[in-house]
Formats: sequence, structure tokens, C-alpha cells
Amino acid sequence: MLVCSSITAQQDSLVVVEADEKYFEDQFYFGINYNILVSTPHDISQNSFSYGIIGGFIKDFPINRRRNIGFGLGAGLSFNAIYSDLMATKNANGTIAYQEVPDTIDYNRNKLSMNFVEFPIEFRWRSSKAEDYRFWRVYAGFKLSYLFTGRSKFVTSDERIVFSNKDIRDLQYGIYLSFGYNTWNFYAQYDLTSIFEDNVYTVGGEPIAPRTLKAGLIFYIL
Repeated sequence: MLVCSSITAQQDSLVVVEADEKYFEDQFYFGINYNILVSTPHDISQNSFSYGIIGGFIKDFPINRRRNIGFGLGAGLSFNAIYSDLMATKNANGTIAYQEVPDTIDYNRNKLSMNFVEFPIEFRWRSSKAEDYRFWRVYAGFKLSYLFTGRSKFVTSDERIVFSNKDIRDLQYGIYLSFGYNTWNFYAQYDLTSIFEDNVYTVGGEPIAPRTLKAGLIFYIL
């Protein structure tokens, strides 16, 4: 009887924690995507795998009683690499010249790398509940990106040209959409600004104003 009483007392001492009805979906995010160039100069094409990596944190601001609709405001970083046959060379006076890589040149890699500080603002819908961490979500938003490093790199078996590219636009922005279930989500972003500043041309006089379409996966971690 004493043993049973002790066991009963232990069971009675358990406290059931109720779900927080005023929960927030504050989240860390991490994503990887493929960068697709849009509106490139004539005869310019991509090669190899152009990739992007994003990561950061988003603060949740629900706007309805159920808390499944709201806004998100965040900050993060992105790292981007674009491989193409648009070669950039820097002259002695600091001017950058752009042209298609000549067929006579056998090269290993021609890369444009850009790294940004990013600030996403998004509208959020989800099927979440206070006691359930697995749910469907659709997030759509606007992202402001500020460049902190941008470089052009051209590598052959005999030569390696690397320099900071001042023609890359410092302030870029775009719209994006992510949707999915639980941790795994599809991600797409279309940049509304071109990669380069205005009035950048190839040696043939053609304007260079490519934009980036990004498609990949994004993971949310509570």
C-alpha cells in the first residue's frame, strides 16, 4: 500500500503543460538554389553549376486570432556564384571590359561571385497550431540585398585573373515565394534589378543587364 501510494503521488505531481495560444513562428532559415541568368547579352550563356546559398533569421508577427496569418521581418546573408562565358577583364586605368570568351581561349572557369546582406519582408500563411510543429506554409515577400563583396574570376591553365568588380550593383531587390510542408520547402526568387549598374556594355556596344531567377529549396528551423 505504501508503494502504491508513493507511485500515485508521483503521478499526481506531473504537470501537463498547455500549448501557448500566443505562439510565434520565429524561424532560422537555410536554403540552396540554382541561379538562372535572364536577359543576357546576345550569345552569352551559362555553364557549370551556378549556385546560391542563403541563411538568416525571420521574426514572426501574427495578425489574426488563430495566428496562422501574419508578416515576417528578417535579416540574413546570401552567397552567389554565376558561371558563364561573359569574360570580364580590368584595364590599367581601372575600366572593366566585357566580351564573350573567344573560342581560341581554353579556360577552366569564368565566375562572377556576389555576397549580400539581405533583409526579407514577407506575408505568411500556414496551417500551424500551437501544439503542432508540422504544417503547410506559403510565404511570399520582398527582399532587399546589399552587396558587401563582388568579384570576377577568370582561370585558364596558365593564367588567373581575379578582381573586385565595381560594376556590380550595390543595392538589389526582388520578389520571392516559398511553400511546402514542415522543414522542406520549395523556394523561388526573381530579382527586379539587374546584376550590373546602368550603362555597362560589352566591347561590341551591347548593354549588359542580366537579372537572376533563383530556384531551389529552403529549410525552416524553429
